[in-house]
Amino acid sequence: MPHFLMRLLMTAGLAAAVLPGCSATGTAGGAGAQPPLADTGWVLTSLHGRTLLPSATPTLVVEGGRVAGSDGCNRFGGPLTTTVEGARFEVGGGMIGTRMACPEAVMQQASAYTAALQQARRYQVVEGRLQLLDAQGAVLATFAPQARSLAATSWKVTSYNNGRQAVVSLATGTAITMNFDAQGRVSGSAGCNNFTGTWSGTGSQVRISQLAATRRMCVEPKGVMEQEAAFLKALESATTARFEGNRLELRTATDALAVMATR
Repeated sequence: MPHFLMRLLMTAGLAAAVLPGCSATGTAGGAGAQPPLADTGWVLTSLHGRTLLPSATPTLVVEGGRVAGSDGCNRFGGPLTTTVEGARFEVGGGMIGTRMACPEAVMQQASAYTAALQQARRYQVVEGRLQLLDAQGAVLATFAPQARSLAATSWKVTSYNNGRQAVVSLATGTAITMNFDAQGRVSGSAGCNNFTGTWSGTGSQVRISQLAATRRMCVEPKGVMEQEAAFLKALESATTARFEGNRLELRTATDALAVMATR
């Protein structure tokens, strides 16, 4: 066989061996095993074809065979099928959400985000970031991991458990803050008095104790002292912390909401 013909056949054979493993998007045709997504939280950093709005941050939480989060305006939730082998990611058709109205630009971004979730068929984690892919392997959305520690964080309380089986917003004209340092101290304003205490925790577990407050008496706004007492009691009842975007939920051992706050 002529030498040039032998080289031509060898080149064709190599091409045939390489081509089946490639796709039009440059991703491998057969997805390998990926890290499990169970009990993880993510914050959207890019959405195909859109510039994200800084005032509306979509999030994603995978927990107990379900997907949940915020689309930047409303909260959503629904069934999720995800597997490590094959890196499958498919949101079921039963996804539901709240129906609050937001500015038009926010609503458009929210719609594009939920559409990307429903179009996703696979996922991959690249350099610690989660990517959702469509059936052809194109990247639909990219997420950064959600920070999950109270250390060195500050929060503004938006609602609390009033001790009568109700979660209520703050009284008009009042503000409650919480600061968690890296040395295990918690402090802030309870609405009238300043408070301090200790905190500890690993992962989602948290313990807040030894709370003490100054002894100033406030008469305005009406009910501020009752609110303060209920907030401090609710804070001490927290056993778990859930982070989602700029939002924090402190929950009790029975999973009741104790305190809700934003960064």
